[in-house]
Amino acid sequence: MTVARARLLAAPLVSGPMDEFATKFADFLESTSTKVREMTVDRISRVLKIAALGLVAATLGFVAVVYLFISIIRALAVPLTAAGAFGVVGGLFVVGGAFMWWKRTQEPKET
Repeated sequence: MTVARARLLAAPLVSGPMDEFATKFADFLESTSTKVREMTVDRISRVLKIAALGLVAATLGFVAVVYLFISIIRALAVPLTAAGAFGVVGGLFVVGGAFMWWKRTQEPKET
């Protein structure tokens, strides 16, 4: 090995303006892609997550209401017959509907 080659290999690497440019450019690209992702993908991801959880909650609520009605009708069918249970539940719906119809046609009170 020659002396010049040994000096070349032993010399520390000098960072020049091109190394700083490459680092700054890489940081710029990374920050730009992060901003774009935050403005698009992260927002849509949050909205989709909320929509999916809302759909699951609505489905579970609907199933709970259906099971509640089934259990009420079966509980009423024990002391009454099945026809009596349906009659009582139907009567409750008629009374509730009549009440809502009555509230709909009332004039609001002015204060």
